[in-house]
Amino acid sequence: MAIERIDTELCNGCGLCVNCCPADVIRMDKESGKAFVRYPEDCLLCFWCLAECPQRAIVMSTLKKSPLFTSWG
Repeated sequence: MAIERIDTELCNGCGLCVNCCPADVIRMDKESGKAFVRYPEDCLLCFWCLAECPQRAIVMSTLKKSPLFTSWG
């Protein structure tokens, strides 16, 4: 899953999703004062925006899947 869009009807413009995104995927629209997805292809699948959004305005998609990473000590 990856971030697909932000529901503008639910978004209150608090900016929590923008501030918590480590990949700078989400930006604030200066005209509307609400968040929008600027770089969806850069989503790291961390789900911080989903967890932080008090309005539950983040819409996730099942189109992007995270590869399996293996770390060797």
